[in-house]
Amino acid sequence: MSNHQRLDDGMRWRIVGRLEAGQSQVQICREFNLAPSVVFNLWKQFQDTGSIERKPGQGHPRATTATEDRYLSNIARRNRGATASQLYHDLYTATGTRVSRVTVSKRLHKTGLLARRPAVCVPLTSMNRRVCLTWCREHRDWSMGQWATVLFTDASRFSLNTNSRHTFIWREPGTRYLPSNVHKIDHYGGGGLMVWAGIMLDG
Repeated sequence: MSNHQRLDDGMRWRIVGRLEAGQSQVQICREFNLAPSVVFNLWKQFQDTGSIERKPGQGHPRATTATEDRYLSNIARRNRGATASQLYHDLYTATGTRVSRVTVSKRLHKTGLLARRPAVCVPLTSMNRRVCLTWCREHRDWSMGQWATVLFTDASRFSLNTNSRHTFIWREPGTRYLPSNVHKIDHYGGGGLMVWAGIMLDG
């Protein structure tokens, strides 16, 4: 049993019973894999109060309130690219509460926000979209014979200095391709390699 696990009432009574029967605290710690302080405090509580129940509020207090948790969630949704450190500073500025970056991440995880790499796409202008849509409408009724004479070609540029991919955003599961979670990139800078290829229905 982990030293950090809370003992249920049944286990607490078993330990007290063994102590009353004369078993040493050292033996109990070894048998149940408990820290000496856990057994010592339980035995002292029983001797002082005759009870083994945990006191209300016992344990480490929460670093943030429910209102502060909602505040973190709201600012992360408004600025999905903010780091945990930036969110911590926003929280401290607004409320004066000091928390760690780990605490910020845990609070956001509980609200369904996870740190993930954003999807990347090449932005299309309104003209690009209009031309593509027009072309699709003009060819939607073509037969297989007509498509067999078409050579489909494409060119792709592989950049030698791409995005570092170290950028993360806060998003909910299943929302990778929502517009708010997609980063549009039309240039990377540096050198690159252009690859061109074509394919036909009849080979």
